[in-house]
Amino acid sequence: MQNFKRTETRSKLVFITKIEDVPGGVTVAVADLTQAAVLAGTPIGADNNGLYHVVKTAALTADATNTATDYQVKKGHNFKVGDFLAVKTGAKAYAITNIVTSNANYDVISVGTTLGLAVSTGGVLIQANAESATTTSAFKYEPSLVTGNDFDVVVGGNHLVDAWRRSSLNSVNAPAVSADIKAKMPLTQWV
Repeated sequence: MQNFKRTETRSKLVFITKIEDVPGGVTVAVADLTQAAVLAGTPIGADNNGLYHVVKTAALTADATNTATDYQVKKGHNFKVGDFLAVKTGAKAYAITNIVTSNANYDVISVGTTLGLAVSTGGVLIQANAESATTTSAFKYEPSLVTGNDFDVVVGGNHLVDAWRRSSLNSVNAPAVSADIKAKMPLTQWV
């Protein structure tokens, strides 16, 4: 038996309605995460073995030009050096070369080559499956569900969580999602 001590904090109200869940929940892998918790309403997608993974995203806190190689993003993303970064699917994607976390208000994610598209404040970057010097980037894990509750990441273990196929979420309180994620999940509404 293993005991854990934790302090619970009140989470934000993310869901407006929950309509259709996955009976029994799903197992979410945590090996590729950098944050201590996964928030309710986080998009997840399955790998070839049926294990679910967080669809990594990061919201910009400052405009980025079409020649930028540094992207200023909100704290709380799960990106790490070596992940492939894209502005959207069907665009360029390059590996993250550095992440500067020293500022208390934002992180700066750097890629070796520009992603080639201008992104406004509030725009969302996504994790791609591989490098793409042309317009062939795709999701590493295609989003299909959202997590139903916040959960703490326990290193070395995967987590069984409730997952929702059809729901409405308060976009102000939900994790950042891109237009591509919304298009892949037509039964989930962000309002």
